[in-house]
Amino acid sequence: MADKDENEPTIAQDLVVTKYKMAGEMVNRVLKKLIERCRDGVSVLSLCELGDSLLLEETGKVFKKEKELKKGVAFPTCVSVNNCICHFSPLRSDPDVTLKEGDVVKLDLGAHIDGFIAVVAHTLVVGTCKENKVTGRKADVIRAAYFAAETALRMVKPGRDNIAVADAIQKVAESFNCKPVEGMPSHQLKQFQIDGEKSIIQNPTEAQRKEHEKCEFEFHEVYAIDVLISTGEGRGREMDTRTTVYKKTDETYQLKMKASRVFFSEVEKKFGYMPFTIRALDDEIKARMGVVECVNHKLIEPFTVLYEKEGELVAQFKFTVLLMPSGSHKITGEAVDLNMYETDCDIKDDNIKALLSKSVVPKSGKKKKKKAEKSAAETVEKEDSNNTIRTENV
Repeated sequence: MADKDENEPTIAQDLVVTKYKMAGEMVNRVLKKLIERCRDGVSVLSLCELGDSLLLEETGKVFKKEKELKKGVAFPTCVSVNNCICHFSPLRSDPDVTLKEGDVVKLDLGAHIDGFIAVVAHTLVVGTCKENKVTGRKADVIRAAYFAAETALRMVKPGRDNIAVADAIQKVAESFNCKPVEGMPSHQLKQFQIDGEKSIIQNPTEAQRKEHEKCEFEFHEVYAIDVLISTGEGRGREMDTRTTVYKKTDETYQLKMKASRVFFSEVEKKFGYMPFTIRALDDEIKARMGVVECVNHKLIEPFTVLYEKEGELVAQFKFTVLLMPSGSHKITGEAVDLNMYETDCDIKDDNIKALLSKSVVPKSGKKKKKKAEKSAAETVEKEDSNNTIRTENV
C-alpha cells in the first residue's frame, strides 16, 4: 500500500493539475448550458440526457490520440427538484418531471480526464429575475447552502480538520433556520476514485459520529465540497422512485444470471469505478434486469434517490477544490447573484462572518502557476499534434 501511495499521481505535478482544471472547465461549461435550459415546461429527463451528452462531447475533444487514456462522465447529470434531495436522473421508461416556475432545482454532474475528477452542483429557482426575486424559505435555504459551502471552502485547507468544517456548516444552516441534510459526505478525490478515504460528514447520525474518523487536510489533496441544506428535518428518506445511478465496488461474486454477467461486463469496460446511469447502457431493459443481482451481492453500489418531507425544500452547492501551496484553487462552480435572494436571516457567528469576508483566490505565485499550467497545456497540445503528424506520415 505504501508503494502505491508513493507512486500515486497528485497535484504536485503540473500535468495532473492541468487535467483537473480541464475537467473543471468542461463541467462549468456544461453547467452553464443546463442553467440556461432550466425554464418553465422543460423536462427533467431532457436536461439529464443533455448534460450527459455535453459531458461526453466536451471530454471527447481532448487527448484524441491517446487511445488508452480514459475520460468521460464522472457523475451522471442529476436534476433534483424541490423536496427531492439528490440523485434524481430518470430513465426514458420512468415517469418524467416537468419544471414549473418557482421550482427549486439542484443540478449535479461531473467529468474526468484520465481519472482526475471535477464535480459540481448548483441550485436555482426557475423564473428568477430582477423583477421576480426569490423570497421566504426558498431564499433562506439557498443562502444557507451557499454560505455553508463558501464557509467550508475557506476551512478545507492544510492543517484544518473535517470535524470543524462540519460544525461550521451546522452553524450557518441554523442562522437561516435550516438544517444540513443528515449524513451527507464531502469526499477527497483521487485518480479514478470519487469517494476517497478522507471525508466531511455534515450533520452526522449517532452511528456516523462514532465511526467517522477525524482527519486533517493536507497539501496536494483534492476535495469535492458538497453541501446540502434543508428547510425541514434534514432527514432523507426513500420513496418509490427508481434508483438509476450506480457505481462499481471492489467486491467479487460469481454472478448466476447471464443478463447480470453481460451488464457487469459492460459496466467494467465502459465506466470502471466511475458512477454511471442505467441510461448509458446499450440495452436499458436488460440492464435493469442485470443490475438487481449485482446490487444484491454488492458488486454495484446504488446512489439512492432521497426525499425530504413533502412541502420542504433542499438546496445544494458543490465545488471541486485543489489544495495547493499557493492556496485553495476552486475549479468548479457557477456564480450566484445573492441580490436575487431576499431574506431576513443572516449569519450570526462572528468567526464565520470574518471567514466569509476573506477571499479564497490564491494571492501568491499566480503568475508562476499560470505559466506552469500553460506549459503543461502546451505539452498536451504538442503531443496530440505530434501524434496527428505521425499518423499522416504512416
